[in-house]
Amino acid sequence: MNYLKLFILFVFLFLAACGGYAIDTNMSEEIDHFEFTTQDNETLGLNDLEGNWWVADFIFTNCTSVCLPMTYNMATLQDRLAEEEIDAQLVSFSIDPEIDSPEVLKNYGQGYDADFSNWSFLTGYDFETIKEFSITSFKNIVAPPPTGEDQVIHGTLFFLVSPEGEVIKNYNGTDAGSVDLIVEDLKKVVQ
Repeated sequence: MNYLKLFILFVFLFLAACGGYAIDTNMSEEIDHFEFTTQDNETLGLNDLEGNWWVADFIFTNCTSVCLPMTYNMATLQDRLAEEEIDAQLVSFSIDPEIDSPEVLKNYGQGYDADFSNWSFLTGYDFETIKEFSITSFKNIVAPPPTGEDQVIHGTLFFLVSPEGEVIKNYNGTDAGSVDLIVEDLKKVVQ
């Protein structure tokens, strides 16, 4: 019986050491190194986010459908994080970098009352770079617009990223209820 207890303790400690989290997770993806340009024309990269919990999404400013509720929900999340005094970063990657210059992203963020101290809008790459980055690091689809259209195809998830740069959970970015889930999860993991 003591061997069984010892074995269970060993397994628990092993799992805890291997990135066990205080929440249920549904992903485990390491984020590729990146350094992109913010809405303020500064550089933000994976190394800058190290040590912080962060939530990411993929949007573009001339989106006429899913990006509207996604960005509204991200703005609501930012407000809730401030109310709850939760220290986390928000990162919105543009998937239409030819249109979304830093200035365009800044205006877009201001339209949602974004506080740029912890919400960054990123650009400064080509479409193939962000497409590959989104797919390999987040398992998030990004595809060019259908012929004759200007709406980039992309997934609508929000992603919770650990301080070590691991995507550990995704949420429905168009569902306002996801904001509550993210806040509750962050309360459990941010210490």
